[in-house]
Amino acid sequence: MPETHSDGVELDQVHQSSGGSHWFGTAKRDLSGKTRLFAVLLAVCIGGFHVYTAWAGIPTAFVNRPIHLTFMAVLVFMWYSPGLATDRETVPWYDWALIGVTTVSVMYFAYAMSYGGLASRIGQATTLDLVMGVVAVMIVVEMARRMTGVLLPAIAVVSIAYSVYGPYMPSIIAHRGYSIERIISHLYLSTNGIFGVPLGVSATFVVLFIIFGALLEVTGIGDWFINLGYGLTGRLTGGPAKTAVVASGIMGSLNGSAVANTATTGAFTIPLMKRTGFKGSYAGAVECAASCGGQVLPPVMAAAAFIMVSWTGIPYVTIIAAAAIPALLYFSAVGFAVHFRAKKESLEGRPASDLPDARSIFRRHPEYVLPLIAIVGFLATGFTPIFAAFYGILITALIAVTREDLMLLARGVLDGDIATVRDVVERAAHAGIRTLDRGVRMTLVVAAATAAAGIIIGVMSMTGLGLRFTSIVTSLSGGYLFIALLLTVVTSIILGMGLPTTAAYIVLASLGAPALVNFGVDLLAAHLFILYFGVISGLTPPIMLAVFAASAISEADPWETATEALKIAAIGFIIPFLFVYGPELLLKGATMEIIVSSVTAFIGVVFLASGTQGYLLRDLGLASRAIIVLGAMGLLAPDILTDLGGGVIAGAVLVHQYISVTDTLAVTQTAD
Repeated sequence: MPETHSDGVELDQVHQSSGGSHWFGTAKRDLSGKTRLFAVLLAVCIGGFHVYTAWAGIPTAFVNRPIHLTFMAVLVFMWYSPGLATDRETVPWYDWALIGVTTVSVMYFAYAMSYGGLASRIGQATTLDLVMGVVAVMIVVEMARRMTGVLLPAIAVVSIAYSVYGPYMPSIIAHRGYSIERIISHLYLSTNGIFGVPLGVSATFVVLFIIFGALLEVTGIGDWFINLGYGLTGRLTGGPAKTAVVASGIMGSLNGSAVANTATTGAFTIPLMKRTGFKGSYAGAVECAASCGGQVLPPVMAAAAFIMVSWTGIPYVTIIAAAAIPALLYFSAVGFAVHFRAKKESLEGRPASDLPDARSIFRRHPEYVLPLIAIVGFLATGFTPIFAAFYGILITALIAVTREDLMLLARGVLDGDIATVRDVVERAAHAGIRTLDRGVRMTLVVAAATAAAGIIIGVMSMTGLGLRFTSIVTSLSGGYLFIALLLTVVTSIILGMGLPTTAAYIVLASLGAPALVNFGVDLLAAHLFILYFGVISGLTPPIMLAVFAASAISEADPWETATEALKIAAIGFIIPFLFVYGPELLLKGATMEIIVSSVTAFIGVVFLASGTQGYLLRDLGLASRAIIVLGAMGLLAPDILTDLGGGVIAGAVLVHQYISVTDTLAVTQTAD
């Protein structure tokens, strides 16, 4: 059984993706000896637990999430220093003490909820409950700091302060204030805070999909996909990244979660993009942008279309038809962004002679596509991501057993050759251990981020800050639609943070959409508007769960990945405004108006992608980028005058670049 990594790096040398390694001196420890063995054993235990429960049945949230958080926190405190020790090979005494406190405080919740009568005394917390809760909150904040940097835990701390000092806030966001007892009860003694939906996402399908990706690497199947993809797309400019855009968009439409999709397809696409020359942060950003966009891609739209039918009464066919043009504009923007970045970094296609032969690669191991086909098939036919991930892991493990392994095993059994049997079994066990260890360590950043996100979301639900946004939109807008839209954007992004697409849409449909309809916005446009921004919250800091999942795979800084993702997906912040003010993009209006609006918007998308990436026919200077973005905005705006003005402005930059490139070529040819 092969045990290679697609990046050629041994597991001992893998640097876990972590913003923490760049903030306040925190660093990854190089554990060795018994300490390292213990850390690996813990990772194998929690990884095996998640794989087993995916088959046997996920335990209740009161059990599954605390177990997940306990193991992840212990591993974080073992592998990552707090900033006081950067080169240690062992865990210092104070982190061992923290590990002990972590285990007691987090698992206390699971024990008390299951056996200690906690469920019957919610709202009447004991002193011990509160002490454990305070400790757990502090642990989550420190865990997030070590893994993601200072920003996310700082927001969590500010959120807690807001819940205490609500009476002293500006009247528009003020509330009566809550005691420490009430805050801890909400954040720790329920599934509305630390143990909420975001951590549940990490503790179910995200960890499974990351383990699936680790298995692809360890068994060498990941190498096969990378080489196959490289052979197929290597001749195109930025070809593998363009393939990732299409594949991730389709998968994202099916599976209903940008995070799960990022973990699934990212296991294939991110290493492939890195091999062709893209930075890890950019590769992760492309995956995030495409995965989030898949949630609004017809015909499935991550099940949001089906919910929208029952919520609005609009026929399903009407919804997916109306969503088609905006979705195509989004993916065109992402595709052109990839193209321009590849051009800018001279990531041109390679000649066929320098590329692996895709046909021969496929013929050698056609069975390697079965895990991907199985996952897509299960998701397309309505099975859960957990089910799909488990069988993806199982099928991968089965096909990774080579014919030579089976023959050696059979020969050893028949001949009574215990040494041969032991050798085959040991290699298989070693591959399994490496898979679980690597997969769990790649999940640490996601677990830390989701636990901290639970604090933020918990405070919002407790203080009613989320619900207040609807009335705030109405009162602050002063009757102006554009201001109402901007306020709804904030609402949608905040409320969408950390939630799966369907859950985010359900929350926002009851809060944001009615406010827009009151302003005269078309019902379908209002619902698509809040859906877009609920989806885009998956890559919007600080929670940005899809980004953390991608950076865990790409081994890049999450915040750098988020910056790149926002530039690539910039059109996602603009398209909803376009179809509110220009319903032609939703197929409402005369045929010619729909065609003209779509064509000008497409041209605007191309120029916008050029401006965000800083390249058209050649590198764009800062002034040229600003000008071309201005022209793109004119083309995107649903008005004939702005279309003409934007076309002239962006066209002028294009002509200038064309003349410059032509002159450069002429000088080069003359010199030759």
